Amino acid sequence: MKNLIQKTAFAAVVMGGFGMATTVASADEAVPGLQNRTIGYVLTSANWGLYQTPDGKQECPDGFNEGPREQFKALYPNLGTVDGTQLERESASRYPMDKADNFPYHDVKGKIGIGLNLDGKVGENDFTSTDGEKGIDNNLYRAIGCTRLFRAPDGTYANFTDLWVREMNFNRVLVELTNVDSLTNDPAVDVTIYRGRDKLMTDATGANIMPGGSNRVDYRFGKNFITHMKGKIENGVLTTEAADVHWPWAVFLGRPGAYDFKGARFKLALTGDKAQGLMGGYSDIDTWYMQLVRSWSTHHSSYGGLSQPSFYRALHRLADGYPGPDGKMTAISSVLNIKMVQIFIEHEGQKVAAASDAKAKAAH
Repeated sequence: MKNLIQKTAFAAVVMGGFGMATTVASADEAVPGLQNRTIGYVLTSANWGLYQTPDGKQECPDGFNEGPREQFKALYPNLGTVDGTQLERESASRYPMDKADNFPYHDVKGKIGIGLNLDGKVGENDFTSTDGEKGIDNNLYRAIGCTRLFRAPDGTYANFTDLWVREMNFNRVLVELTNVDSLTNDPAVDVTIYRGRDKLMTDATGANIMPGGSNRVDYRFGKNFITHMKGKIENGVLTTEAADVHWPWAVFLGRPGAYDFKGARFKLALTGDKAQGLMGGYSDIDTWYMQLVRSWSTHHSSYGGLSQPSFYRALHRLADGYPGPDGKMTAISSVLNIKMVQIFIEHEGQKVAAASDAKAKAAH
């Protein structure tokens, strides 16, 4: 009963954010986007799950982390040669373990966090969600939550994330549900992640992503992003079984990259127009870090107080999943807050109905 109440509350909160009623349709005729037991969604927003208080003192009582500029001044108060100062420090971002790092690094100390119970346990160091669920695993939040770069609304990384999702086709994540009998309750559905090829459909202002568009699957260059998952829908909330996910990610001028999630799963509140919720999993540390340093320069990290060498050590210190041959953990629990809108996913050799055609069909 407790789990049922929590799931219902989750659906109500998330769908409340849509500005829609929490009742979802359960038949193809009532949901224009659900055709032939299939419905698709496209990613419109993705941000790392950080629980924040206005002044940050609850989760970051020791303050925020210092960045490259502050550390550079401390290391080289009298400056020196370029190769002995700027170049030496810059090399530390690519080879962070070559030199000692004696700077303090502030982890999140709060007890409340956003995420999922990834290991099925309630540990002493786990977070509690805002709705009271215990056992939340999100150690990436511990590592980045006290670094201004990742904190909304001022952090530049946090600010740009949705822009990259919307404007860069490389980040076009599609999620397709098949074998769907109801968007309210269905004990078994199939979920597939693809990378799409097309731009998002916006309203006349360009500010809002509209449901009902179409997007082609990238089978040529996006094969390694395709992931199949098993799931179920209860009270309008989709949950999936764990699977390894290769998640496309590009920044700025489309520098391609990816995050590797191990044991990833969705928890999404569904309607015929939108899906919103969480994708949690264990992020591979090396992939996460190299994606950051290859696409986010020391110059940009300075704006948000992110010292890449100090952060690298924090990732390894806080890693909590998937031990390697030496017994050291290789991945860190994490979660993405994601929002999606409904689209018609077009596969090779297949034409999809336009939104107007689907609505006309539903009207009859």
